[in-house]
Amino acid sequence: MKKFRAFSIYSTPFQPDIISGLLWELDIKGLTEEEDHLIAYASEDSKINENAVCDLLDKLKSHNIIESYSVSSEVREDKNWNELWEKSRGVIRVSDRIVIKPTFKNYETKPDEIVITIDPKMSFGTGEHQTTKLVIKLLEKFIKTGMKILDVGSGTGIISIAALKLGAYYAVAVDNDEVCFENCQENSKLNNVEKKIEIVTGTINDVIEKDFDIVAANIQKNILIEIAKGINKKVKSNGIVILSGLLDKDRSDVLKSYKSFGFKHIETVSMDEWIALALTSH
Repeated sequence: MKKFRAFSIYSTPFQPDIISGLLWELDIKGLTEEEDHLIAYASEDSKINENAVCDLLDKLKSHNIIESYSVSSEVREDKNWNELWEKSRGVIRVSDRIVIKPTFKNYETKPDEIVITIDPKMSFGTGEHQTTKLVIKLLEKFIKTGMKILDVGSGTGIISIAALKLGAYYAVAVDNDEVCFENCQENSKLNNVEKKIEIVTGTINDVIEKDFDIVAANIQKNILIEIAKGINKKVKSNGIVILSGLLDKDRSDVLKSYKSFGFKHIETVSMDEWIALALTSH
C-alpha cells in the first residue's frame, strides 16, 4: 500500500488558512485541518522534510504573524489520509448562489443555487481555501454567457467547473501535476461539464489556444510573476485576468509585473489576509 509522510504543524496563534496557503508552495499532496493543528501530506519519497516546512514558518514569524511553532513528521498509510480527509470535508458556501460539496455529503439544493461537486483526491482546490472562494466570487461577477476560460494551475478543476456552471461555454484546465488530470476529469463528469472542458497536463505554454475571455490563475506569487508573459499571450484584448494565491503583501510586486505587460488593475477582493486581483488586458 502506498505511504505518505505526514507533517503535523502547530502554531501560536493557530493560523490554519495562512499556513496552508504557504504549504502549497511545497510539493505536498494534501492537507487536513484538525482542531489545533494542520497535517500536510507528501509522498514518502518526496524531498520535503521538516526543515523545509520550518523555513516557511520562519517567514511567518519574521512578519509577526505567528509567535512560535512546532513541526513533527511520521509515515502513514494512504488509507489513513483518506479517512481524515473525508472527516474534515463539509459543504462550503462561497456566495449566495454558489455551494461546493463533496460526493459523500448530502445537500438539498435551493432555488437558483449552483452546486459544485468536488472530490479533491489530493489535488488543490476543495473550495475551502479563501483564494479559491475569492476567484469564484470574481468569476461570478465577470463571466458572461458564451465566454472561453483558461484555468492555470487547475488542481481539482474547481475554477473551470465553476466558470462553466456560471455560463462559460468552454474551458481549458492546465496543471503540471499528473494527478490533477485524472481528478479534474472525474470532477468534470460529476458536474456534467466534461464535454465543455479540455484538460491539459503541463504549463501555460503547452496550451495551444489563445484569445481567452478570462484567464484565472490561483497559484503562489513567484509563479504568477513568471507566467505573466504567457498569460498576456493567451488573454484576448480587453479580456479579464483573475489572479490569486496571494497575501495582501504580495499585491504590489504582482501588479508591478503585470502592469509592465500593459494590464490595468480593476479590482481587488480580500478575505482575511488573502487577496485576488482582477485585471484587464490592453
